[in-house]
Amino acid sequence: MADRRKVLRAAALVPLGLVAGCGFQLRKAPDFAFASIYIAAPTGSPLANELRRNFASIDTVRLLAPEQPPASADVVLELGAEQRQKVVVGLTASGQVREFQLRSAVTFSLRTPAGRQLIAPTTLEQQRDVSFNESAVLAKEAEDNLLYRDMQSDLVQQLIRRVAAVKAA
Repeated sequence: MADRRKVLRAAALVPLGLVAGCGFQLRKAPDFAFASIYIAAPTGSPLANELRRNFASIDTVRLLAPEQPPASADVVLELGAEQRQKVVVGLTASGQVREFQLRSAVTFSLRTPAGRQLIAPTTLEQQRDVSFNESAVLAKEAEDNLLYRDMQSDLVQQLIRRVAAVKAA
C-alpha cells in the first residue's frame, strides 16, 4: 500500500516537472522604459478609465492624474475615441438577421512631452461573432454588452503590452 502511494505521488509530480522544465512562467507585470505616464483621452471614456486602473495597479510606473500637466510625465499616451460597431453578417432564407459581428477599435499613439513619437498612431481592433434570436432580444443585448466589455479589456491588455515593448523613452 505504501509503495502504491509513492508511485501515485511520483506520477502526480511528473506534469509539474515537465511544465517547469519547458521554461513555463506565469505572466509578470511588464517592465516599462519610463517611470511616469500621462493618459490623454476623451472625457468619460470607459476604455481610458480601465486603462488608468490597470496602470495604477502597476507599481513600476507612476500614473499622472488628468489634472496634472502632461509635460511632467516621461511619456504621453494619447487615445482617440473608441469606436463600436454592430454589423449584420448572416441572414436567414427569409431575410431575418441570424448573426451579428461586434467590432470595437481604438487608436492610440505614444510620445514624449517634447513631441518625439515613440509609437506612431496605431489602431487596435477586436471583433466577436454573436448569434441573434428575436425571441430573446433582451438577453442578446446583455450578451452584446458583456462582449463589448470583454473586447475593451482585451484592447487595454494589448495596449499595455505595446507600450511596454517601447525600449527607450
